[in-house]
Amino acid sequence: MKRILQVVFALALISLQSCGNGQDKKTSADNGKPPLRFCFMICDSRELSTARFAPFVSYLSEKLGRKVEMILKNTFEVEDLAKKKDFDFFHVNSVVAVVMKERYKADFLGVDVQGRYGHMATGTLIARKDSGIKTMNDIKGKTLVFGPALAPFGYMAQYSMMLENGIDPETDLLRYDIPPGALKHDKIMYGVEFGKYDVGAAPRIDFDRLVAGDVINKDDYNIIAESKPMPYCTVGALAHVDPALKQQVKDLVLHLKKDETALVDGEVLKVLKRMGLDGFAPAVDSEYDIIREKLKLCNMAPYTKY
Repeated sequence: MKRILQVVFALALISLQSCGNGQDKKTSADNGKPPLRFCFMICDSRELSTARFAPFVSYLSEKLGRKVEMILKNTFEVEDLAKKKDFDFFHVNSVVAVVMKERYKADFLGVDVQGRYGHMATGTLIARKDSGIKTMNDIKGKTLVFGPALAPFGYMAQYSMMLENGIDPETDLLRYDIPPGALKHDKIMYGVEFGKYDVGAAPRIDFDRLVAGDVINKDDYNIIAESKPMPYCTVGALAHVDPALKQQVKDLVLHLKKDETALVDGEVLKVLKRMGLDGFAPAVDSEYDIIREKLKLCNMAPYTKY
């Protein structure tokens, strides 16, 4: 009996020592510093965005030796958090990125690479061929569906193209709508495909995706107009972040390889594949000038004039 008690005591002591070592390791990994807060603009839905970005967050945590927290916010909520410095880094569309830079002195670190234009993307105006709509002038008096109101390639690009071609969306269309809920870009295509709208303001990258997935037939559509390529979704940091840390995260982002994996809930996942990206390109501020020009033309933030 005495021998059994000695063994139990020894095992308990080893267990306590193991717990202590594990805690020390965790403290060492985090360097005693608070978690980094990484704000992601919700893409499609909260559930899809969580699944999409979780491996990236895990990857950063592992490489930085510091916990990184995922913060998911709707597009229009991001600025409110930035005002209060409630996050450190962000991944947002290029319109919101410009707002972050102009109003909060944020730095751009990298740009998503995906699709036919690499780190650039375009917006299109599409219509079914059987609608008879072929030119910009044919849009007048028709119904149109946009994407989210802060979307660079589902709203801003198309709104500005219409203005540049002498069409005022507020007066020259029969009606335009922005669909509610999640998956707004997909709803643009479905709205046109099934005849609810005459014209759709579709990001080219999403149009190509649904064509590649045999959801829609490219031959059934006229691409009435397509915008010039502009920077895609952007990774950046707010001004309060330490410059050395910004550089460290920038290097990790730009050197992220296709075969890089991260552990999420016991599952090993490829980071870029789960994000749906080919990689990241360096962010060049001058490439965002075209977005700044379009935002001014459309009277959109951060250049709104009342």
